[in-house]
Amino acid sequence: MQHVKMYTTAVCPFCIRAKQILKSKGVDKIEEVRIDMQPDERAKMMEITGRRTVPQIFIGETHVGGCDDLIALDGRGGLMPLLNGAAA
Repeated sequence: MQHVKMYTTAVCPFCIRAKQILKSKGVDKIEEVRIDMQPDERAKMMEITGRRTVPQIFIGETHVGGCDDLIALDGRGGLMPLLNGAAA
């Protein structure tokens, strides 16, 4: 299973939903970067993604985007292959 990294905040319902979706797909470890506790990480996130909202989800080297993007990827049948190491 690919490494999953997610930029989050403590009170973000979309972050919570994204984590639930990933866990339902068998992801047992998510590297969370809390930008509310580490403000310098928000700048890094924005530089990498061009976005300022959370969550911002990375699976392996692929930037999936936010929660809606994750849901859309799953709806297209692309989430499990990506989690299992297929190219996006």
